Amino acid sequence: MATAEAKIHLSEFTNEPFVDFSKPENRKAMEDALKKVASEFGREYPMYIAGQKVITMQKRPSTNPSHPSQVLGIFQEATADHANQAVEAAYKAFDTWKQVPPETRVEILLRASDIIRKRKFEISAWLCYEVGKSWAEADADTAETIDFLEFYCREMLRLAGPQPVTPMKGEKNYLTYIPLGVGAVIPPWNFPAAIAAGMTAAALVTGNTVVLKPSEESPLVASKVVEIFYEAGVPKESLNFLTGPGETAGDALVKHPKTRFIAFTGSKEVGLLISENASKKVPGQIWIKRTVLEMGGKDSIIVDDEGDLDSAVEGVVLSAFGYQGQKCSACSRAIVSEKIYDTFVEKLVQRTKKIAVGPSEDPANYMGPVVSDTAMKTIFGYIDVGKREGKLLLGGERAPGDGYFVQPTIIADVSPKARIAQEEVFGPFLAVIKAKDFDNALEIANGTEFGLTGAVYSRNPAKLEKARESFHVGNLYLNRKCTGAMVGAHPFGGFNMSGTDSKTGGKDYLLLFLQGKTVAEKIAS
Repeated sequence: MATAEAKIHLSEFTNEPFVDFSKPENRKAMEDALKKVASEFGREYPMYIAGQKVITMQKRPSTNPSHPSQVLGIFQEATADHANQAVEAAYKAFDTWKQVPPETRVEILLRASDIIRKRKFEISAWLCYEVGKSWAEADADTAETIDFLEFYCREMLRLAGPQPVTPMKGEKNYLTYIPLGVGAVIPPWNFPAAIAAGMTAAALVTGNTVVLKPSEESPLVASKVVEIFYEAGVPKESLNFLTGPGETAGDALVKHPKTRFIAFTGSKEVGLLISENASKKVPGQIWIKRTVLEMGGKDSIIVDDEGDLDSAVEGVVLSAFGYQGQKCSACSRAIVSEKIYDTFVEKLVQRTKKIAVGPSEDPANYMGPVVSDTAMKTIFGYIDVGKREGKLLLGGERAPGDGYFVQPTIIADVSPKARIAQEEVFGPFLAVIKAKDFDNALEIANGTEFGLTGAVYSRNPAKLEKARESFHVGNLYLNRKCTGAMVGAHPFGGFNMSGTDSKTGGKDYLLLFLQGKTVAEKIAS
């Protein structure tokens, strides 16, 4: 049997380059894209079930967090019945889609990658408007979208066809990977292009069918991804698209007996609920549902007294306040050696004061809005807690403007067991904790229920080696920031309550969407 690799020859995977916005032509292209998509504000977007457009009586607007009165698009409110219909449609389509040769599925998703690459400024503009990403953060999201598609297509070619096994005399044996079935894909709002496209592409390229239900905060970007997948050749029956609340539509997707797996990225609380519901057998269910869960973090950067102090300050600031701290990988704890604590804190505050906050469509602003009024109220609730648990050094208030703008906030002298040192805030909020020595810093860093990302700044090789062995996170970075994982280079996923360590953008990720089947044939003597 020939493998798919023999039929398609692709170059070695390389990451999509980031756009250099200092170049006038790129700056103009982004400005033009912002104007173009602004001309489309207010349109209504359908759902897609069984290949058909679906319009509901109940609607929900998607608005611009930089200007909350600005309606970007109108979206449908899916019910549990819609979710059930979508699963049934995807289940029916699975019999056809799983028979499509892997190399054909790869060709389709590579076309989607090409389309996104040609429209990257447009996708980035929607990201600026719908979820408040700066130009650079939006471009990174779009580039990662392309990377996921390109990487997973190459991985599917590697996994397609018979896999070698130990030879057995008198038999012809091999192992092959086959798809699972219907997947409920539930992505978050903070990477609404990359994660929505990445989880969906991983499921589709491996031969599964999908019901995609994006976050209520980012249906517009997800709808653009779906439209591109359809344009590239993904059958509408194989990719069903729902918009609406997770409490109804999302819950129904998880509980449906024909749902074979759930791919979710989001909060710890929702991830645990999905895990619990998926583990309960319901009438008509004939398999154990698989869950691929990427959840929260309480990520820390350890600043050692033998580290480069200025580099550490820069790394902490970028990790804590990039995209308003709304990344599961964001640094929310700086754990600093007592020998340099006061100097570090002084430099940290001075560097953070340089951050400009305002509408994300303006490239002068490093920080845009947080995603919603609800998110802003939650963040200020934690700031109030932080004022009681530590010393407020900077921020703590709304920034000027009509959007959901929160000042970058630093609270120092925080106990390792304080709420703000244990609970995920998901905003521009940094707790600074003093450590007695490096061992104590590692103990503090490991002292939460999470285990996603972490970083260490130190010039001492022995300390770095100790961090390699003992810092219990899925993604550890040495002498660099703890955000900005690159597909292929930094397979991403965490331990403990940070999820199932699914390692997106890594060599083992697609195996989560496949199951192995061994075939042994006795050879006639």
